[in-house]
Amino acid sequence: MKKHLFIFSIVLALMCPSISFAENNTILSMEELTIQVMPEFAYHPSDQKKDHAPLLIGYQGSMVNNSDQPQKGQIEIPLPMGEKNFRIGYVADYSADLQKAYEIEYIIDRDKGTISWTTSEEIAPKERYKFVIEFYTDSLKVNKEKKTLSYQFKSFTDIGLVNVTFTQPSKAKKMKLTPAPEEKQNHADGDNTFSYLFQNVKAGEEKNFTLTYERSETKPTTELTNNKNSEKQEKKENKISTSLALGAFCGVSVLSLGALTILIRNRKK
Repeated sequence: MKKHLFIFSIVLALMCPSISFAENNTILSMEELTIQVMPEFAYHPSDQKKDHAPLLIGYQGSMVNNSDQPQKGQIEIPLPMGEKNFRIGYVADYSADLQKAYEIEYIIDRDKGTISWTTSEEIAPKERYKFVIEFYTDSLKVNKEKKTLSYQFKSFTDIGLVNVTFTQPSKAKKMKLTPAPEEKQNHADGDNTFSYLFQNVKAGEEKNFTLTYERSETKPTTELTNNKNSEKQEKKENKISTSLALGAFCGVSVLSLGALTILIRNRKK
C-alpha cells in the first residue's frame, strides 16, 4: 500500500464562517513544507509492544499571512488516518520570534480524516506562521531483514519550496532510494539524511518515492542514540551531545529543533 500524504485544505476560522484555504490562499499562502520520513526512528510514546518496525513522519510548515489584518483562527489539515496503526505523536506551533514552541490541543475528525487546531498567537500581516505535526504508522513492509516503503506526496496547493527528507536508520545497510536523491547530508551522530528539494510545486503535483534497506537491529535509532549518549554522559556530566537530547531536555518533540533549523536554512536560500 502506498503511503499517501494528502493535505487537501487549510481552513482559517475567523469571526466569520470558515474559509477554505484552497479557495482563499491570498490570505494564507504556504511558503515552505518540509516532510521528514524516519523509518525505525522511534516508537510512539504509548507503544507497549515493541515488536514491529515503526515509521515516524513529520510535517514542518511555514505559511505567510498575505492580508493586511492580523489573523488568528483554526488550521485544518487532512492526514493519512487510514494507514495501519496511525497515531498522532506531537503537534505544535511557534511564536513569531521562534523562541517558543506551543504544544497544541488538537481535534481529530476521523470521518473527515483531518486534524485541526487554533493558532496559539495572532499571525501579523506579512508574518510567517510555523507548525510541526508528528505521526506514526506501521506502513513499513518487512520481509525478514529487508524493509520497503512506498511513499507518495500530493501537493494540496501551490507551495514555494517542498523539502522531502529520508533518514537512514542507525545500523541500516544497503539503503536505496528511487529516484536517486541529489543531496545527502552527513550528521555528527552518524545518521545520513537524503533530501529532495522541489521549488514552486503546483497544486495536485505528485512526488513518488520508494525506499528499501536491510537492518537486523530491532531497536529504534533513538534508543541506540540514547544509550550512546548515556555512555558519553557517564564520562562527562552535563554534556548534551545531540539535538535529540536537547529536544528531550527542552520538553519539545524530536522534530521541533530540526524544524527551526531547516526552515531558517531554507529561508536563507
